[in-house]
Amino acid sequence: MQTDDFWRDYHKMKENGVHFCEEPRQEEYGVVVVFEDIYGNRWDLYQNAVLQ
Repeated sequence: MQTDDFWRDYHKMKENGVHFCEEPRQEEYGVVVVFEDIYGNRWDLYQNAVLQ
């Protein structure tokens, strides 16, 4: 699930009880974290890196 403000959405989801499988991590392509929906499906929340 792509976002334009990773930290805003990450903190909002965490406040609402979303289960994260790991801590957020920085990758070459941007910042990402894996979370589970209510059925146990895993999803990525990510924001693409800004190319400079």
